[in-house]
Amino acid sequence: MKWRLTGRYLFSVVLIVVIVIIMNIMVVLGLFVLQAMNEDFSLAESETSAEAIARSFKEYILIAESGPSVTERGKEILRDNQAWVQILDENGREIYRYLAPEAARTKYTPIDIVQIYKYVEKEVLSTVFIGEKKVPNHRYSYLVGFTTPYLERQVLTFDSRNLGQVLKVFSLTIIAVDGIIALCIAYIFSKRLTKPLHILIDSIKSLANKNYNVYHRPKGVYKDVFSNINHLSQELKSSEMERKKLDAMKEEWIGNISHDIKTPLASIQGYAEMMKDPEYQFSVDEMRDYAEIIERKSIYLKDVIEDLNLSTRLKNRELTLNKNNINIVRLVRNVVIDTLNDARYSNRTIDFQCSDEFISIEVDGILIRRAISNLIYNAIVHNEEHIVIKVRVEKNGLHTLIRVEDNGKGIKQEELGRIFDRYFRGTNTGELHKGSGLGMAITHDIIIAHGGDIQVKSEVGQGTTIEIRL
Repeated sequence: MKWRLTGRYLFSVVLIVVIVIIMNIMVVLGLFVLQAMNEDFSLAESETSAEAIARSFKEYILIAESGPSVTERGKEILRDNQAWVQILDENGREIYRYLAPEAARTKYTPIDIVQIYKYVEKEVLSTVFIGEKKVPNHRYSYLVGFTTPYLERQVLTFDSRNLGQVLKVFSLTIIAVDGIIALCIAYIFSKRLTKPLHILIDSIKSLANKNYNVYHRPKGVYKDVFSNINHLSQELKSSEMERKKLDAMKEEWIGNISHDIKTPLASIQGYAEMMKDPEYQFSVDEMRDYAEIIERKSIYLKDVIEDLNLSTRLKNRELTLNKNNINIVRLVRNVVIDTLNDARYSNRTIDFQCSDEFISIEVDGILIRRAISNLIYNAIVHNEEHIVIKVRVEKNGLHTLIRVEDNGKGIKQEELGRIFDRYFRGTNTGELHKGSGLGMAITHDIIIAHGGDIQVKSEVGQGTTIEIRL
C-alpha cells in the first residue's frame, strides 16, 4: 500500500518533469532554427552586441566627394564601446580611420582581413568585425575593432556529416542526465509527500484496532487531517471509557434488579407452597394476609416490568403520546395527595404551592403524572423522614414550571450529571428504594418526549431542586 502511493506520486512528478524537459529542448531547437533561417533575428531584444554594432555601423558612415567619414552619432557609439573603425577602398587601402591604433595596417590583403577576423592581432589587441558599405558604383569595406579585453570570439569548426550523430548522442546524454536528476528529485519529493499519508494510514489502523492512544502534531499539508485524527482519537477514547463505565453500571444494575425481583418471587413462591400444602390448616384471616402479601409482591413485579418496557419504548422513540388539554395544577396536586395517602409515606411532609388554580397545558396526562410521581418518590427515598419536600407549579410566560425541592442530603457533584442515566442508583439510597432503578431516566425521557426541559441543582447537605419546563 505504501509503495503504491509513493509510486503514484513518483510517476506524476516524473511525468511533469519529463514534459517540461522536452518542451525546453523543443524551444531551444526552435530558436536555433529560427536564427539560422533569419540572419536579422537576434536572441536579444536590442542589438547591443559587438557583432550587431559592427553590422549596423554602415548607417553611420558617410560617403562624400571629399572622401568617407563617420557621423557624430557613430563616433559616440565607438567611444562608448571602446571601439575604433577603419574604412578601406576596393583595393584594401585605408581611406579613413577613427580611434584606430597607430600600429594598425594602412593596407590589407584578403589574407590579412581573414587573419585579423579570426585572431586577435598583437599589433592592435582588438577583436575585429568586418562590414561593407555600398554606394552607387563603389563598395567600401570597414573594420570595427573592440579593445575591451573581456570580449572574445570563438570560431566553431565541425564536420556536417557527423553533426547528426553528435546531436543524437548529446541529446540522449542530456535526456539521461536530466531523467536521473528528475527521478532523484521526484523520489525525494514523493517520500516527503507520502510519509504523512503512511502515518495517517497507520493511525487509522490503530483506531480500528481499538488503540485510541493516537496523537500527532498537526503540521504541513495534512495539518487539518492530523487535527481531525487527534480529535477522533479523543472522542473514541472518551466513548470507550463511557461504554466501559456504562457496562459496569449495567452489570451492577442487573445484579441489583435480579436481587429485587428474586425477593418478592421467593415470598410469592413460599406463601403459595404453604397455602397448597394439605398439612397446613390456615384460617380465613391468615389466607387473606398471605393473599395480600402475594398481591403486593405481584404488583411490585408488575411495576418493575412496566418500568423496563416503558424505558425501552422511550429510548427507541416507539411511544406515541396521547396528548390532551389538562389542568396541570390539578394533576400535580392529585399526585401529592395520592403519595401522602400511601401508608408508607403518610409521615412525610410535602408542601404543595401554585401560582394559579388553573393552568392549561397539552400533555399526555398519564406519562406526566408518572414523571412527577417519580420525582417525589425519589426525594422521599433518598432523604430522612423529617425532610420537607416542596412541590410548586407556576406559569412563567409561555412556559409552565414544575419544581420539586427538598432540604435533604443533596447529591454529590460527581453523581449530579448521572442521575438521569439508565441503571444509575445514587449512594444516598434509603431502605425504601427498591425497583428497576430506571425512574429518573424514565422521567427525563418523558419530559424530553414532550419537547420540554429538566434541570437539577443540588448541594451536599443543602438539598436538591429539580425543575421541569414545559
